[in-house]
Amino acid sequence: MKKVTRADRRLTFRRRTLLGGWLLAAGVLVWRAGQIQIAEGATWRAQAESQQRMSAEVVAARGSVVDRNRVELALSRETYRVSVAPHELEDADAVAELLAASLDMRQATVRRATHSDARWRVLPGSYPPSVREALMGLTGVYLERELQRFYPQGELARGLLGVVIDGRGAGGVEQAFDELLQGRAGRDILARDNSGKPIPGAATRVEEPQPGNHVVLTIDLELQEIAREALSEAVASTQAEGGDLLVTDPRTGDILAMVSLRDGSTASLSAINTPYEPGSILKPFTVAGLLEHGLATLEDEFDTGDGTWEVAGRKISDTSPRKGILTLGEAIRVSSNVAVAKAAQSLTPSQQYQVLRDFGFGAPAGIGLAGEVAGTLRRPDQWSLQSPASLAIGYEIAVTPLQMAMAYGALANGGTLMAPRLVTEIRDPDGHVIRRFEPRTVRRVVRKSVTRRLVRALVDVVEDGTGSGARLSTLSVAGKSGTSRAVGSDGRYEKGAYFASFVGFVPAENPQLVVLVKLDRPRGASYYGGSTAAPVSRATMEAILAAGHTPLGRGALARATELSPRPEPVRFASLQSPISSNQPVRSQPSDDAAAVPVPALEGLTARSAARRLHAMGFRVILKGSGHVSKTMPEAGVRIARGDTVRVWVRGLDHE
Repeated sequence: MKKVTRADRRLTFRRRTLLGGWLLAAGVLVWRAGQIQIAEGATWRAQAESQQRMSAEVVAARGSVVDRNRVELALSRETYRVSVAPHELEDADAVAELLAASLDMRQATVRRATHSDARWRVLPGSYPPSVREALMGLTGVYLERELQRFYPQGELARGLLGVVIDGRGAGGVEQAFDELLQGRAGRDILARDNSGKPIPGAATRVEEPQPGNHVVLTIDLELQEIAREALSEAVASTQAEGGDLLVTDPRTGDILAMVSLRDGSTASLSAINTPYEPGSILKPFTVAGLLEHGLATLEDEFDTGDGTWEVAGRKISDTSPRKGILTLGEAIRVSSNVAVAKAAQSLTPSQQYQVLRDFGFGAPAGIGLAGEVAGTLRRPDQWSLQSPASLAIGYEIAVTPLQMAMAYGALANGGTLMAPRLVTEIRDPDGHVIRRFEPRTVRRVVRKSVTRRLVRALVDVVEDGTGSGARLSTLSVAGKSGTSRAVGSDGRYEKGAYFASFVGFVPAENPQLVVLVKLDRPRGASYYGGSTAAPVSRATMEAILAAGHTPLGRGALARATELSPRPEPVRFASLQSPISSNQPVRSQPSDDAAAVPVPALEGLTARSAARRLHAMGFRVILKGSGHVSKTMPEAGVRIARGDTVRVWVRGLDHE
C-alpha cells in the first residue's frame, strides 16, 4: 500500500477546496439566476422594455374656429415628415426616384439620404397628406404625422383669433377657448435604438387622440374683410398711427367685424384693451340722461354766447360757426360743447355718473377675451368742480371702442344695453352643438321714448351736421362724430394729436348695424371725426350693402331698393380727399347706369378678388378660400353695378 504523504494530503485538500468553491460558485449562479428569472423577472423585463421602448404623447387635432357662415378662420392642418433608413431599402435607386417625384425634391438631395451610411436620415420639409398614399408601406421609408395651426384668411383677424404657441393658445379666441379647442392627447409606444433615440416609423398606437371642439364666432368674414380694407385705406390716407373699426348688431350684441390696426398689423386688440377720451361722441349719452330724468327737452334753448364759456376756471370753446341761442337738438347736430356742458348742469353728480355707468362705461363690456379693460369713470366723490362739464362733452372719462359700440347699440335698439357676443356655439368634433351662447341683456338704460327722440337728433347730425360725411343715398343713418385730444407718454395732452371717431347705425328707423370708426392721431389739415372717420363709416356701410351675404334684413334692403336701385360703387380711395367738418357730403347714386365688364380675377386670392369686386360696386358670393379658378359671369361679361358675381376657388368642385 502506497504511503500517503503530507504532500498528497495537501493536494487532495486543495482539490476538494477547489471543487467546493466551484460547486459553491455554481450554486450561487444558479440561485442568482433563479432570483433574477423568477423573483425579479418582472422588474428586469420592465427595465429592459423601458430602455428599448418609450411612451410618446400623440397631439390631438385642435378644433377649428369658424365664422357665422362656417367659413374656417383657424384649423389644424395635417402634414408629414419623411425619414429614410438606407440599409433597409431594397432598391435605393428606385426609392430615390419615387421620393423625388412624390416630394417634388431634387434627385441629388434625395440620393444623399437614400445612399447614406447613416442608420436613417430625415428629409427636409413637411408634406401634405397626399404623400401618404404614395409612400405608405414602402420598406425603409417612414412617415411621421404632424399637426400645424393654419389660418386660411392670413392676417385678416390676427388679434381677434390669437395664435398657438407650443400647443397652447396665446391671445384672442385661441386663448379664451383653449381648453375646449385642445382636445385630448393620445399615446404611442416607440421603439428606441441603442443610443436612446426613437426609431422613425416603429410606433404602436395604444390610445387614440380625441380631436378638440369647434368654436363658431359671430364674425362675418366678408364684413371683416370690408372693415379691414376700409380702415387700412383710411389709416394710409390720413397718415394715422392706427385705428379701430367695429360692426355690431344692436339687437343681439353680435360682433360682426372687429379690426384693430397698429403699424400695419392686425395683431393688436386695441378695440378692447386701449381706452381713450372719446370727446363729442359721448354727448348723446349726456342728453339721454337729461331726457330720461325729465330735466330737459331737445327744444330747450341754451345761450352759447360767442362760443366760449368759463366754468370753474376752465374755458370751454365751440369749433362750430353756429353761435348764440341753440336748442339742445341743434347743439347735438352742430356738436356744441358750450350748449351741452351748460345743459348738463341740471344733472346731479350722482345722476350723471349713474347714466354713464348704466350705458356700460367704467366696466368691462364682457367680450370674454384676455386683456379687456374697464376704462376709466371716476366716482363723483373724486370729481373736481370742472368734472361735470368735462364729462358732458367726453373728457375725464376713458372708454374702449367696444364699450362705445355697445352703448350706441343701446340707443339704436330702444334703450337696452346688450353684452357683446363673439361666440354663438361650441360644436363637438362630429359637428353636434354642445353649447349655445344666447344674446344677453345687461340692463335697460333709458326708455324707448328717449331713444326715439335721440335718434331723430342723430339723423340730423348725418343729414345736415358734423357727421354728413357718413350719409347714404339709400338708407337713413343716425350717428355722431367726435374729435378729442390725445394724451402723450408724459400724461399731458399732446400738441396737435387727436383721436377722430364716428359711430352710426343703419337704417335709422329700424337699426340693424352699428358701425364705429376710430382713427389715432390722423395728420393733415383736416383731423376732425366728421371729415376723417365719418367717410370711413359710409364706405363700410356701402360695401356691406353690396356684399353677397349682407346682414341687413330684407325689409331694409327693399326700402333701399325703392330709394335707389343701384348702390353707389364703393371707392375707399375717395377718403383721401379732405372734407370740411361742417360741409355736407352727399352720397349720390352713380350716374353711369351702363353695364361694366367683370374683371379677370383668375389666380388672385379670394380676399383680393372680393375686394376688387366690392370696389366696383358688385355683390360677391365666395365659394371657399384660396385662389380664384373662375367667376360667374365670366371675365369680360358686362353686368350692372349691384349685380352678384360668384367666385370659385381651387380645391372646390364647380357647380
